[in-house]
Amino acid sequence: MRIAYKSLWYFAFFWILVLCAGTFFQYYDFKHHSAFLEIKEAAVKTGWYLPAFYCHIIASSIILIGGFFQFSKKVYNNRPLHKALGKLYIFGVLFFAAPGAYVMTIFINRGVWVFLSFLIQNTLWIAFTLAGWILVKNGKIDDHIKMMRRSYSLAFAAVTLRFYIWIFTVFGNGVGFANNYIIISFLSWTPNLLLVEWINYRYRKTIFDVTKGIL
Repeated sequence: MRIAYKSLWYFAFFWILVLCAGTFFQYYDFKHHSAFLEIKEAAVKTGWYLPAFYCHIIASSIILIGGFFQFSKKVYNNRPLHKALGKLYIFGVLFFAAPGAYVMTIFINRGVWVFLSFLIQNTLWIAFTLAGWILVKNGKIDDHIKMMRRSYSLAFAAVTLRFYIWIFTVFGNGVGFANNYIIISFLSWTPNLLLVEWINYRYRKTIFDVTKGIL
């Protein structure tokens, strides 16, 4: 089991680096010549899309890397570092990444189901992040940890979204991309959240079993 966790850890970190590096090299010059922004030409012309887009992708890259190490025991045990990264994560989500994502969602042109998927995901992301911050301020550490797992699972959807786009593009055999994108939009975050709920359940069960043994 330990080998499986380590393999999953490195696999996740590899894709985070791929996404963040790709974002940097594609958009660092702010010249808007990427294929994606060319598709969004009408949205860019409104003047609203680009500021939201750059807020989202820059903040998301930072919080993906910073948030990833929050689950490391070494970082968690280093309280000043853990708190600093936690503040960076919460501030980045609530004031940059999530608001930017809301504006970007308005300009989605892949149908109502894709729109609803990203709208629900982003709303849950804000709710979980805000709840995690309130819980830690109130000293409810166990609940805070569970809530921040949920929050990061939705942040990590940025990675799984690109991963599934690649999978569906390569192996999508005959399925229209519009239909693919409906599947991808939900697939990018719902399995992440379900996995975290399983982890939270296992964590709660372990605590319960230990307590039961003591009593």
